[in-house]
Amino acid sequence: MEEVVMVISKDELYKEAINLSPMDKAQLVEVLLSSFNFKGRSEIDKKWADEAEDRLEAANNGLIKKVSMDDVFASLDI
Repeated sequence: MEEVVMVISKDELYKEAINLSPMDKAQLVEVLLSSFNFKGRSEIDKKWADEAEDRLEAANNGLIKKVSMDDVFASLDI
């Protein structure tokens, strides 16, 4: 079976990205940002992971208010 390759321009790609759902946009941003490799990257990733764990622990202990993703996006009026 022959592989089919679809080629689109950057502008077309940007238009497609703009029309993604908020969750798909967030995932795309994560994929793009994680593709950057630079000195200190692993240290920064570790700090963000620690921060996420701290926030989760605070939420589970009732120290911060939990808000659903749907409520967050609704409040942004996207």
